[in-house]
Amino acid sequence: MNIKTHKKIDNSLSGEVLSLQEGQTATVKLQTDERMVADEKGLIHGGFIFSAADYCAMVTVNHPNVVLGAAEVKFLKPLKLGQNAIFKSQVTSTEGKKVLVKVEGFVESTQEKFFEGNFKCYILDKHVLE
Repeated sequence: MNIKTHKKIDNSLSGEVLSLQEGQTATVKLQTDERMVADEKGLIHGGFIFSAADYCAMVTVNHPNVVLGAAEVKFLKPLKLGQNAIFKSQVTSTEGKKVLVKVEGFVESTQEKFFEGNFKCYILDKHVLE
C-alpha cells in the first residue's frame, strides 16, 4: 500500500490501514485502549471514532492535498473498551475536486454496525496551509 496522505497520523489513535484500493475503497482498524475511554463504564469517546472514520475517508481518496469539507455521521450504538472497530469506505461520487465517501464502522468481534457517515472530501491544488 502506498499511503500518500495524513502520513503523520498517530495510528494508535486514528486507526491502522488494512486495505486500500485508491480512489475506491479502504479498510481501517481502530484498536481501542484506555486513552480513548470517556467514563468509568469504558465508553469510547466519539471523537476517536470520528477520527478513525475520517482517516478512512482520507485514505480512500489518498491524495496528499485531500481535506474534509463536511461530514454527516450517525453513531448507531456505543463502542466500549475492548471492542475494536473496523471502518470500511467506498467512494460514492466524484465531481471535479469533490469526492464523496461513505464510511461504515463495525464492531470487529460481532460485525455489528455501530457507525455510518458521509464525508465530503476535496482535493486541493496545493496544501491547505500554503
